[in-house]
Amino acid sequence: MNLDKILPKKGPPINEVSKYIEKYKNDLIVIKYGGNVFIDRNIFNNFITDISILNKLGISIVVIHGGGPRINRELDKSNIQSKFIRGLRVTDKNMIKIVESVLIEFNDDIVNSLKEIGSEAISIHTKKNNIIEVSQESLELGYVGIPQKINNSILEDILKQKKIPIISPLGLGSNNQAFNINGDTAAGAVAKSLKSRRLLLMTNVEGVLDKDKKLIEEISSTEVLEMIKDETISGGMIPKINTCLDAVNNGVTAVGIIDGRKQHSILFEIFSDKGSGTLIRK
Repeated sequence: MNLDKILPKKGPPINEVSKYIEKYKNDLIVIKYGGNVFIDRNIFNNFITDISILNKLGISIVVIHGGGPRINRELDKSNIQSKFIRGLRVTDKNMIKIVESVLIEFNDDIVNSLKEIGSEAISIHTKKNNIIEVSQESLELGYVGIPQKINNSILEDILKQKKIPIISPLGLGSNNQAFNINGDTAAGAVAKSLKSRRLLLMTNVEGVLDKDKKLIEEISSTEVLEMIKDETISGGMIPKINTCLDAVNNGVTAVGIIDGRKQHSILFEIFSDKGSGTLIRK
């Protein structure tokens, strides 16, 4: 394999890449890319390039995407106000149709963009290849679901064909009703179900920061809990961290919280000694 032809010039060093390809060749990596990162089209194109490179290097990957800003834009057009409880969007009957439509359209965008640069990807959402069965989170949240079961066999079949599953954070409840799922929660559920080696949460922050706002490169789940207790970790980072802790306590070897705004951050996280964010282990 000619790595010079596959890897970007500004990517990780080839000697480190060779070492990590060997390390991950029989493992699975689940990647969640937050909708807030995707606002910039250049970042989107960079993500598509990195995912395609991983695929061409023979690394098995599953992608879950977000879509918050796109959903907000569509709801604004319809003059629908969003209300959030515990960081989750209250979703009524009208809103779920818009949410579902926006996420499926975004999914198609990712699949088609990968196809254009030579990587085969398969859409997974409530209208096609649904893999997530959900129950309702709570009555007050409306059509917001909690994953109860993941259909691993659909994902495993796609991965055997060396294709990339692209999953929208949607699931079906009883009577085939669509439900919106928090993207991190969906990614954590898939990673746990497949017992992936890594779960990467790509976001629009550097990673987990200490009290002096410096990046922590690696941390244990015990240390994370201490940081929540003393409020070093707070606000919107807490649900993300809870997903990480749940994953590492249920079969995922480690979870990375990574700055998706940085060029080739996925490649640096997987294929370099330094990584590109915070790695959380059990």
